[in-house]
Amino acid sequence: MSAQIDQVLAQAANDPDVMETQEWLDALEAVIEKEGPDRAHYLMERMVDLARRRGAHIPFSSNTAYVNTIPADQGEHCPGNLEYEERLRSWMRWNAMAMVVKANRVDGDLGGHLSSFASLANMLGIGFNHFWHAPTEDHGGDLLYIQGHSSPGIYARAFLEGRLTEDQLIHFRREADGHGLSSYPHPKLMPEFWQFPTVSMGLGPLMAIYQARFLKYLHARGIAKTDNRKVWAFCGDGEMDEPESMGAIGMAGREKLNNLVIVVNCNLQRLDGPVRGNGKIIQELESDFRGAGWNVVKVIWGSGWDELLAKDKDGILQKVMMETVDGEYQNYKAKDGAYVRKHFFGKHPKLLEMVSKMSDDDIWRLTRGGHDPHKIYAAFKVAQESKDQPTVILAKSIKGYGFGKAGEARNTAHNTKKLDDEAIRAMRDRFQLPISDADLPNIPFFKPSDDAPEMQYLHERRKALGGYLPQRRVQADEKLPVPELSAFQAMLEPTAEGREISTTAAYSRVLTALLRDPNLGPRVVPIMVDESRTFGMEGLFRQIGIFSQVGQLYEPVDKDQVMYYREDKAGQILQEGINEAGGMSSWIAAATSYSTNNRVMIPFYTYYSMFGLQRIGDLAWAAGDMRARGFLIGGTAGRTTLNGEGLQHEDGHSHVFASAIPNCIPYDPTFAHEVAVIIHDGLRRMVANQEDVFYYITVMNENYGHPGIKPGQEEGIIKGLYLLNEGGKQNKLRVQLLGSGTILREVIAAADLLRDDWKVDADVWSAPSFTLLARDGQDVERWNMLHPAEAPKKSYFEQSLEGSEGPIVVSTDYMRTYAEQVRAFVPKGRSYKVLGTDGYGRSDTRAKLREFFEVNRYFVTVAALKSLADEGKIKPEVVAQAIAKYGIDPNKPNPVTL
Repeated sequence: MSAQIDQVLAQAANDPDVMETQEWLDALEAVIEKEGPDRAHYLMERMVDLARRRGAHIPFSSNTAYVNTIPADQGEHCPGNLEYEERLRSWMRWNAMAMVVKANRVDGDLGGHLSSFASLANMLGIGFNHFWHAPTEDHGGDLLYIQGHSSPGIYARAFLEGRLTEDQLIHFRREADGHGLSSYPHPKLMPEFWQFPTVSMGLGPLMAIYQARFLKYLHARGIAKTDNRKVWAFCGDGEMDEPESMGAIGMAGREKLNNLVIVVNCNLQRLDGPVRGNGKIIQELESDFRGAGWNVVKVIWGSGWDELLAKDKDGILQKVMMETVDGEYQNYKAKDGAYVRKHFFGKHPKLLEMVSKMSDDDIWRLTRGGHDPHKIYAAFKVAQESKDQPTVILAKSIKGYGFGKAGEARNTAHNTKKLDDEAIRAMRDRFQLPISDADLPNIPFFKPSDDAPEMQYLHERRKALGGYLPQRRVQADEKLPVPELSAFQAMLEPTAEGREISTTAAYSRVLTALLRDPNLGPRVVPIMVDESRTFGMEGLFRQIGIFSQVGQLYEPVDKDQVMYYREDKAGQILQEGINEAGGMSSWIAAATSYSTNNRVMIPFYTYYSMFGLQRIGDLAWAAGDMRARGFLIGGTAGRTTLNGEGLQHEDGHSHVFASAIPNCIPYDPTFAHEVAVIIHDGLRRMVANQEDVFYYITVMNENYGHPGIKPGQEEGIIKGLYLLNEGGKQNKLRVQLLGSGTILREVIAAADLLRDDWKVDADVWSAPSFTLLARDGQDVERWNMLHPAEAPKKSYFEQSLEGSEGPIVVSTDYMRTYAEQVRAFVPKGRSYKVLGTDGYGRSDTRAKLREFFEVNRYFVTVAALKSLADEGKIKPEVVAQAIAKYGIDPNKPNPVTL
């Protein structure tokens, strides 16, 4: 008895009315034949809805069959010259291979990747030839997040286009001399080529989602026309295991980002083996994305399968397709047609009968959807025309496609970077390249003459789409005037007697003043992650509104308050909720808008400093790579300032993290005038001069009085050190006290103790940035090393302190490493003592914490006295007296070890 009869009998055994069931099925078949599948889908949805409302339990399933989403008779065919396109792809595959293999024959440690582009080549080709628009006068340009490991293929295309030279290809991954090609997409290294860094896996899809939303933001606010632009992001199926890859798909669905397309290259493999060997990654991703409100397009099978699926009247083929796990599918493409016949079609006699007239070679030529130009084009077309949903295309491909036995579909494919002569010859033959056996050992690059019809076609396709991609704008065309420092005059003046504010409040007032500027105000992008009220910034809700594509569909509970929560279609604030990665991704989109949109934007991302660079450090590094420009504001900063929050919430190390990013300009200001000067300097550099830097500024929530600025202090603030208070001259002994952030106030108090209790005068220096002082010192040190015959230069730190007297003592709210950065640049013969908050945070009062971490006024005083004793200027007994006088336990445990 046939399997079909078995299936019918099994169903009938559980069916109380077989004839009624058949009538319903026949009716549905008639609707599909006469009115199409869309009508059938509508009717089914109505029936399911009615059944649920009447109490029937019908569970939701977000999965569809393991076949292409677009039926064979409904997908648009690619209109291009497929013969030319196939040849171009073959040449690109060859040149990409040659680039990597050549590099590794010179130096086997250079590395490189071949298999990702090999599996992506058809998809990228369809996009470049038919969909992706370059920037023109009437089109801002599509934005491409290219899968990082496919960079050799992108270079190979640019080589055929004449945008890269053979010499550059030869120097792939050899860029130290300035003319090679970067390993992956790096705007920092190739600023006119790559737009986005994507090889830190997971960041590409995350940043793409917020980039698409930022385009909506710009359009809604009338700053740029973006409604005809798309964001395309390519990533691997293994990459989707990164939390960042999937972390924001709900936001994209909720915001209906129809300008976003994510293409997941489902070659079923990651570095070490199958992505889901025992399951089906395409079905898993379909469920996740469809449940998040996305338009899901599966491109699983090539055109060769259409006839077989059409014959599958009993659904046996689809059933086997569904039951076969990814580990098996990988194995099929690592073997041959005979193996596929036996192990796939051999799972059911009906399937063996179906392919009985096909040779093993015919079976082997049954392609996957990711390698079929028509299937890809149809999917891209659907994505391009999506009206109210983001689209994800799940395209099944083969890792290492074209490598044959050298690595196609094998676990080693990702690390394939060296091919032997036999594999190279096989690749040449497979892709029919006109390279002789004599030339083959040299692995020559192949580029036909400019008048070859394929080359003319290549250029014609890009001309029709506005120009070449990828390309990156280095500077915005527009010039925005920056106001004078006096625009922030209120923050430059001393606070009134008895009035106290925090540097967080000072920052908020500078931001408010900037929002009122007629030129820059509209370009300010305040970004919050659900802590606006913590930072005293809730007043901005009503003033400028929170961006929402639907406006505000409810009356806020605090509508009767002056500072109520207001959402608006043209709102200026980006409120990301409890989502630091999302906040940073929005900031990156705004901070690179000068390049992606030709619009200078000024983003201020304000967050708990503890949950900034520590949590989103990889994104901050990517921002540096992308030459981002903007302000990161680390609020409630310092180990002892956010006093009640404990071990994990107190920041004593963000400035150490910030110091590792070369184009991050970090500051730890103490006073309002410092905040104003630093922000103004950032505007000058990033907006007026369009320098590729971004600023990290820590601000605190402790209230105190502010002295106001004195003439001439601006330069020192910007460079990282200036004399705040000059000590008296009535005593013979003198020390230099340095500090930053709120701990500078402890340093000021220590100066009083030294004078009043120990007859030691102290000069007090504000050091808003030890990192900038260290960078300056390192630059000077390098110059001196390379110019031994010239008069040596001195660092700014040394110049500032060389005319002073006495030992130097530093105290900050950060790890000692932060201030230790400048030890090498201390004037010769001077002692340098650093106090810092090493260890974990903990909860207590500010005074108790500063005692615990040994950074308060008493420890500063003791450190200064000990330094004087070490120099023989006072007796050690004096230091012991101070320890006793201030109640310090000399045997207290080291806070680092607690």
